[in-house]
Amino acid sequence: QVQLVESGGGLVQPGASLRLSCAASGDVVSIHVMGWYRRAPGKQREMVARISSDGIKYGESVKGRFIASRDNAKNTLTLQMNSLKPEDTAVYYCYLYYTGVSSVEDYWGQGTQVTVSS
Repeated sequence: QVQLVESGGGLVQPGASLRLSCAASGDVVSIHVMGWYRRAPGKQREMVARISSDGIKYGESVKGRFIASRDNAKNTLTLQMNSLKPEDTAVYYCYLYYTGVSSVEDYWGQGTQVTVSS
C-alpha cells in the first residue's frame, strides 16, 4: 500500500504565500511522476505542477507564481505558492505515478484546502 500525506493548506489573503507538501511512503519502488492538481468549486480538475523525467510543467494560470520541487531521497513534493489570488482557491491534490512491488499504478492524496480571501 501507498500513503500520500499532504499538508500546508489554509486561509490566506490575496498576495500572500503558502507552501504545500506531500510525502509518499509505503510500497513505492520508484516514482515516475509527482504532481499537484486542484479542483475549484464548480470547475474541472486542473494540473498545477508536475515533476517527471521530462522536467517540471506548470499550469498556465500559475506560471511565474508557483514553484514545485521534489526531494527524491525523501519522496516528497513541495509546492511554493506565491502571489496567491482568490481564483487559486481550491482543494489541492497530490498525485503519484509510481512503480510498486508488482505493478505500475497511480494514486491520489486526500486533498488539502487552500482558500484565498480578504
